[in-house]
Amino acid sequence: MTILIAGGGLSGLSLVAHLVARPEPRGPIVVVDDGRRPLATAGWAFWSAEPGLLDEAVSRTFDRFHVHAAGRSRIVGLGRYRYRFVRGDDLAAAVGKAAERRGGVRFRSGRVTEIRQAGQGAEVVVDGESLRADWVFDSVFRPGPSRVDGWLIFRGWHVRTAEPAFDSAVPTFFDFRTSQERAASFVYVLPRGPQEALVEHTSFAPPHSRGVARPKEQRSALREYLASTLGVREYSVTREESASLPLSASAVDRRRGSILAIGSKAGLVKASTGYAFRRIQADSAAIARSLAAHGHPFDLPKPKPRHLLFDATLLDVVAGDPAQLERVFAALFDRSSAEPVLRFLDEDSSLPQEGKLFARLPPSLYSAVRRRHR
Repeated sequence: MTILIAGGGLSGLSLVAHLVARPEPRGPIVVVDDGRRPLATAGWAFWSAEPGLLDEAVSRTFDRFHVHAAGRSRIVGLGRYRYRFVRGDDLAAAVGKAAERRGGVRFRSGRVTEIRQAGQGAEVVVDGESLRADWVFDSVFRPGPSRVDGWLIFRGWHVRTAEPAFDSAVPTFFDFRTSQERAASFVYVLPRGPQEALVEHTSFAPPHSRGVARPKEQRSALREYLASTLGVREYSVTREESASLPLSASAVDRRRGSILAIGSKAGLVKASTGYAFRRIQADSAAIARSLAAHGHPFDLPKPKPRHLLFDATLLDVVAGDPAQLERVFAALFDRSSAEPVLRFLDEDSSLPQEGKLFARLPPSLYSAVRRRHR
């Protein structure tokens, strides 16, 4: 069984890690990446309650975070959960070591220009050369969700300050003390130390925005937050990063013959949060299990309709009234422990647990959920 993975980013490397972690004998794995998005500048945050396969790549772990919404600041514990951060180069190193131990994995530099079904397998064109595989996992070409319910638009500064300005032990999960004029927006802070942090301006924008970013406004908001909210007078920006991610609460048709979409192309970015790391790990593990048990990668869990419903409703409501996002977040995190909320966002909660959470939500959102459900 030959496997080709198109794209060596988060989803491609995660799939490699889960494939080589299984004891079953397997054929060669080829990973093709063009290097246009270097992993050295990438990073992903996520929360989890259990140990994970790629914990070796985690560089920072937190047991609480700061939230500010509806005029109130508080530190919220995470209960059984931990908030973790993985750097791209650490992920690549961990997967590379696992692949070397297993053997049979080849990382190839090249540009994928076409992926097509070919008989019982698939064919991938790399720099003009055709490669055949039994199964192809595509994080490059598949269009992703057919319907866009909103956009997550962010711009982050990696900041170094002249004086201590950050709490090394407590990231800021969201702080709504920034302009809400164009879209529901907040600032996220991930500290690296007292004088270093990623400070990120994030917006949930409506579908008709088409994900268009406004760099001047985003940079102005970041400057204002650093100066007015954090009281930082002197700092340098060592690196800037930005992206516009389409959000969809619709299930994605991922399969095309022997080709399966993975990562964001498979709709694995959660629409109500913009987080994807743990969902990609779970999906990669399911693909590896399916291949081992059935010889194909298609025995995968289906999205839960009620969670798709909540995601779609939240994006609908926020598109019509951006101020609702702050009210929803304020209500959800108005508690000493974020564990019930994180369990719900992980789609691991029961109906009774969700009922307790929904009872705290603004009536407009609760009513919208019921209208959609009818």
